[in-house]
Amino acid sequence: MKHEQSDLRADDDPYHLERLAAAKKHALSMGGPDKVARQHQLGRLTARERIERLLDPQTFHELGLLAHSDRKADKDTTPTDGEITGFGEIDGRAVYVGADDSTIKAGSYGRIGQKKEHAGQDYAIKKGFPMINLGDAGGGRIPDIMGAPGMMSIVLPIDKPPRDRFVPYVATIMGDCFGGPTFYAALADIVIQVKGTVMAVTGPSVLEAATGEQVAPQDLGGWELHARTTGQVDLFAEDDAHCLALVRKVLGYLPSNANHLPPTVKSEDPASRRLDDIYRMLPASPRQGYDMRRVVKTIVDDGSVLELKPLYDRSLSVALARLDGMVVGVLANNPMFSAGAMGWGACEKATAFITLCDSFHIPLIFLHDTPGFFVSRAAEEHKMPLRIMQFLDALHHATVPKLSVILRKSYGMAHCNMLGANMKADRLFAWPTADVSFMAPEVAVNVVYGRKLTSAVDPKAERQRLIDEMNEMNSPWEAAGLNLIDDIIDPADTRIELIRALRTAMGPDGEMGRGKRLLASWPTMY
Repeated sequence: MKHEQSDLRADDDPYHLERLAAAKKHALSMGGPDKVARQHQLGRLTARERIERLLDPQTFHELGLLAHSDRKADKDTTPTDGEITGFGEIDGRAVYVGADDSTIKAGSYGRIGQKKEHAGQDYAIKKGFPMINLGDAGGGRIPDIMGAPGMMSIVLPIDKPPRDRFVPYVATIMGDCFGGPTFYAALADIVIQVKGTVMAVTGPSVLEAATGEQVAPQDLGGWELHARTTGQVDLFAEDDAHCLALVRKVLGYLPSNANHLPPTVKSEDPASRRLDDIYRMLPASPRQGYDMRRVVKTIVDDGSVLELKPLYDRSLSVALARLDGMVVGVLANNPMFSAGAMGWGACEKATAFITLCDSFHIPLIFLHDTPGFFVSRAAEEHKMPLRIMQFLDALHHATVPKLSVILRKSYGMAHCNMLGANMKADRLFAWPTADVSFMAPEVAVNVVYGRKLTSAVDPKAERQRLIDEMNEMNSPWEAAGLNLIDDIIDPADTRIELIRALRTAMGPDGEMGRGKRLLASWPTMY
């Protein structure tokens, strides 16, 4: 039966469609044209433009579009209450995204916006979707949090038990961020900061008012501070577009949730590729440095390296990469910096990275070339023994497949921390150039034979003889003979051997790569 056309006048609007359209138009206008223009003048995208750029086209499903402040005075000036939240897709995979709208009261967090953000995150965790927070906010909205009722009713990022890393969480710093977005970043698995922005607990003006201390914003929480001094940020972007591209790239290495293994892709880089250039990368003298990052890029699939915390204690490089299409986490000593001697920052970086990889079933690969740990008064002031043991503790708790290759030096306690002998590696390989001992022969000979040398007929010749003897003891041949090393390999075959070992460690169907996630509840940077 054909429906008869209604003779109601349009202005009767019994379903309030005009009101609905007007309300949505108001919400989508954000803080208005002037505020949008100001955001663009700063060289930044708006929150909605960021979401559009981040997600696959036409996939964003927004939640809470018509939300606004619960304060009567702010009801009409706070569309979405400054928080844009919803679900969409990245490369066809569903994700949750929350974005601070800095055109609404400078992005400050209101009560309704925070509750909306937390509801979205809770739902994402429950259903197993990765979470993304696009930070650009100046902390809590003062009128909302003043007084006991205000402070006690606000929802902060710390109102729930520690996150167990069931889903990956990526946080970005895309404006001057204080309070909320900074705390979200501290809880995230991966943090990306746009250069020129700030991440700190509170802003310079509040700091000066509270303590009298005057500090420039970049000195308080700029990208270089976090890159070189705090290590709290993993990746740095030149602008918003670069930042959003990095978010997409990061998620390509991670599973949607801990019930899945990381995504494997078809590799165009042959598994049988020999590393014919590897011999030219390492100098003939073991005393000369070289850039280990070149070695890593040569071993793994072409173009697959994503180094994290690249400027923080550069004696250790950590990176996500792929081997024959499989995601791996690489920890490699870099002799270009402190001769590869790991400091407290390297220990923190290693612990955080092992925790990330173990939480999301990412196998670990260790490449040794270290004379040990960096020792100094400053190291002791930074609790070096504690940092070393936390690193080691994380390694003991990690249950993902673990492979290790000793390239050159592997001295002292650092040998254990880099997955040396007796550390339950799935495979422990050594190059013929491997040099394993408690300390360098040049130092050890003075400690062990100091008195004998002083009484020798020719102290210089005797010292060299003892050093040569120790060098032979440090070489991998006797250790391999005692089965302390699984195999001594041709450096050019390193990629081939690691892929073979990884396939075996993953099991016939790959499911043996699934760890027990014993580190999933460890703090982000322990």
